[in-house]
Amino acid sequence: MVQETHLSAANLIFPLFIIDGNNQRTEVASMPGIYRNSVDNLLREIESCLKLGLKSFDLFPNLEEAIKDKYATESYRDGSLYLNAISEVKRHFPEAIVITDVAMDPYSSDGHDGIVEDGHILNDETLEVLGKMALAHAQSGADIIAPSDMMDGRVGYIRQVLDDNGFTGVSIMSYTAKYASAFYGPFRDALNSAPKFGDKKTYQMNPANQREALIEADLDEAEGADFLMVKPALAYLDVIKLLKDNTDLPIAAYNVSGEYAMVKAAIQKGWLNEERAITEILTSIRRAGATAILTYHAKEVLENGWI
Repeated sequence: MVQETHLSAANLIFPLFIIDGNNQRTEVASMPGIYRNSVDNLLREIESCLKLGLKSFDLFPNLEEAIKDKYATESYRDGSLYLNAISEVKRHFPEAIVITDVAMDPYSSDGHDGIVEDGHILNDETLEVLGKMALAHAQSGADIIAPSDMMDGRVGYIRQVLDDNGFTGVSIMSYTAKYASAFYGPFRDALNSAPKFGDKKTYQMNPANQREALIEADLDEAEGADFLMVKPALAYLDVIKLLKDNTDLPIAAYNVSGEYAMVKAAIQKGWLNEERAITEILTSIRRAGATAILTYHAKEVLENGWI
């Protein structure tokens, strides 16, 4: 009766990794219980999630190095693994909410979120690639476009491209406050998308900064974002709360791979109670103000009846 914060399947988004081939399923070594699936197995996974009441999915591709290039052209090529996956999910499960990742790094031979020239990221030139990518995702059936690249002006650019092509109903979940965090390692292992040189500190946010997130939030809201996201979640609960208190847009938070991995490692060692630790973490993110939580725990908490 008096509990202030509630968590349900409606608040959860399940990130899923896609690989090429048929009947392929490989576990991510640094993320126990999380798998890369070929499209046929991806469909089976989504079907099992839907039966649990989990309806929202964020898709990420693992691609061979041979098809990556400087301009991430595979990201919008007709018939690509990722675009086919989006289409197949929506064809089989139109009720599923498909969220797509818009960033160059899974497709880039440089492993960065933008076009690289002489060691520098070309912001405006990258927007053209992101626009093509977002449009291809929308044409394939995506419900929500989630630009994770952190290029300046990309929300407005993508909104204009979508609107100009008749996709006014496709939403944008902007990675508004994406920090240059140490907690992304297992995710980059899962996608083989780590930078080939340098780091991402010139376009991702400084972990020491809080109020900078308000500047990013104001820009994204003005450019047409429908959701504002904070990434990572656990180390940035204060930022989630800050955005929640300063905007009427819904807040999403990404409970990232490193946060998942360290909790799972402690559980395997017997140092934490699995149910209590995981539900406390998710409740804390919700309590801070997140309406939507991207989390690798999404399926297991529902399968086990923990929420």
